[in-house]
Amino acid sequence: MSTQTSVHSTQKLAPRDWKFPVVYGVLAFIALVAFGFAAESGRKATFQLGQQGDFFHIPNITVDAKTTGIVLGLLLVILAGVSFWGQLKRITIGNWLPVAVGVLFVIAFLAWSGAGSGVIPATSLLAGALALSVPLIFGAMCGLVGERAGIINIAIEGQLLAGAFVAAVVASLVGNPYVGLIAAPIGGVLVAIVLVFFAVRYWVDQIIIGVVLNVLVVGLTSFFFSTVLSDNPEQWNRSMRLPALPVPVLSDIPIIGPVLFNQNILVYLMYILVAVLQIALFNSKWGLRLRAIGEHPRAADTVGINVNRGRVLNTIMAGAIAGLGGAFFTVGSGLAFGKEMTAGQGYIALAAMILGKWNPRGALMAALLFGFAKNLGNSLSAIGSPIPPDLLLMLPYIVTIFAVAGFVGKVRAPAAEGIPYSKQ
Repeated sequence: MSTQTSVHSTQKLAPRDWKFPVVYGVLAFIALVAFGFAAESGRKATFQLGQQGDFFHIPNITVDAKTTGIVLGLLLVILAGVSFWGQLKRITIGNWLPVAVGVLFVIAFLAWSGAGSGVIPATSLLAGALALSVPLIFGAMCGLVGERAGIINIAIEGQLLAGAFVAAVVASLVGNPYVGLIAAPIGGVLVAIVLVFFAVRYWVDQIIIGVVLNVLVVGLTSFFFSTVLSDNPEQWNRSMRLPALPVPVLSDIPIIGPVLFNQNILVYLMYILVAVLQIALFNSKWGLRLRAIGEHPRAADTVGINVNRGRVLNTIMAGAIAGLGGAFFTVGSGLAFGKEMTAGQGYIALAAMILGKWNPRGALMAALLFGFAKNLGNSLSAIGSPIPPDLLLMLPYIVTIFAVAGFVGKVRAPAAEGIPYSKQ
């Protein structure tokens, strides 16, 4: 009896984490007070949920902004209370809670910011968010594969930019955006080869290599843009776009159809990539070896795995993934190549990977969050929101900082990340 008592007394309860309940409480307060009680009475917000070509028509929904803020604010108060109760009782609450809090807060914010400014196109908002998330998702998957193999990849920005450059040039020369898409991974691979050459062979600090490579790619692409591409844009830098490939029947489903199933091939490749990585990383021999060389390379070596070769091959494959994502900026969006057109998206992709805790599904959700934040700023500017335009432009970067600093929680990178490996 005394032994059992001593055993139970030595058991430690999981520490309570009040961060999320506090954040939910703050969001509930903002929604209830700022978007509700303090909002101007009589202002209406109209949400457009349907569009032409849908299976059935969904009429626009017009709501009173103040009432909506109060009702949704009260619901957020309840959800914040559920979160506090869960921490108090040390009960794990599912992922539905942060999703519900996020959705309710965004709706309240849209009703407040879009009231009296025009129609809020919900379908276009979601479709644009997905499109803007595409390079972030490819970049996050690139970083995930490389860092799971033990190579820190700060050069995602340069790999995206190189992929965009190669895609634009090849598509212009051949006159076919699909050929440009096929060639885009070459740009990312070339950057990855330089990265692993110095990281694996010469043990140069991987963070420094990544920063230098980003600067190098920006310099090279800017030089060729200012000379070759600008001198003869019709031959070297035409605007070419991958056509949309609507999936029969599915693309006509209201809201979901246009968002998910009326996209170009690059978006469909993104779906496949995330699904394959999620399965392969945790349920295949390749995934086991990849995680082994990033977590415990010495143990992997003892069972016959060539650690450095695995790091080289997987980092090069990761570079191809980033290069493919870079094609979004040119042939994926129908734009000609421009100087530094990636605009820091590689660093946001790196943040999405960290926020997703080096998990494909988590990185996907984080990238979608950042893409939504960016498109939200664009959409609110278009409908004439009272929020200052400069603040709207800062929105995705603000979300990135707060997400990584406040929402990511305790994470652990692969144990051997950034550590060169030698058998000696």
